[in-house]
Amino acid sequence: MASLSDCFVSVLSGVELMVESEISGQIATQTHEEFVGTIHAMDGITKLLPMSSARWVPVGTLAALALLFSGPLLAHGITGTDQAFLLSNVGAQIGAFIYLGAKHMVTGYDHLLFLAGVIFFLYRLKDVAIYVTLFAVGHSLTLLLGVLGGLHVNPYVVDAIIGLSIVYKAFENVGGFRQIGIQINTKVAVLFFGLFHGFGLATKLQDLAISEEGLVPNMISFNIGVEIGQLLALSIILIAFNIWRATGSFIKHAYVTNVALMASGFTLIGYQLTGYFVS
Repeated sequence: MASLSDCFVSVLSGVELMVESEISGQIATQTHEEFVGTIHAMDGITKLLPMSSARWVPVGTLAALALLFSGPLLAHGITGTDQAFLLSNVGAQIGAFIYLGAKHMVTGYDHLLFLAGVIFFLYRLKDVAIYVTLFAVGHSLTLLLGVLGGLHVNPYVVDAIIGLSIVYKAFENVGGFRQIGIQINTKVAVLFFGLFHGFGLATKLQDLAISEEGLVPNMISFNIGVEIGQLLALSIILIAFNIWRATGSFIKHAYVTNVALMASGFTLIGYQLTGYFVS
């Protein structure tokens, strides 16, 4: 089975067949606002697609969807030795739960895809810190509320909304909402969707019926681990983005990258809703 990183590289490679060199080097120097203006000035996606590459659109998209529909890849839960530990553990285990929280976030492709969309056009660390903090506050509240407060939600519905959050941010990144005359407060949206990402984390733990003994310190430790994992993953994403931005091809491929993000989000929505209706 292909690794997670291999799958996402393949997704991006497949969808990137949509774009050829007709997007000039001038676009590569644009800001996000100028980039969105350029996209709107073009008469739809067809002007981004020369005849020679247009035929690859369904091929790249289907390849992306096929890869993302891999069962193990989409089954982002707590399994194996981690699951066995949680089922058998009794009492506070601070270090172990910090590790599990960090591991869950670092391997949480759905959370990372949303974060990648959020910081895609954020160039200042101050802005990155603001948005990531809002996301952290949101998912921390509902993670603790779900597990400690006993608030249960349907995991399929929650994970479908998480997929929707990825679609939302990618659509916003390419100026989709502006194009249809809708203005959304991005900070509020990031906090709002962060709440559902927290519920997504909570449902994974609720499924395991963790021991009540030591539950509070264990859940606080797990949440701390989630934040540590988020910072580690975010650092890698930021470094990768900064290297990419320095090449001059960042804006040139920004549109197709966000289309790939949207495809991933729609796939997650479809997978989770299918599980909801057939379960």
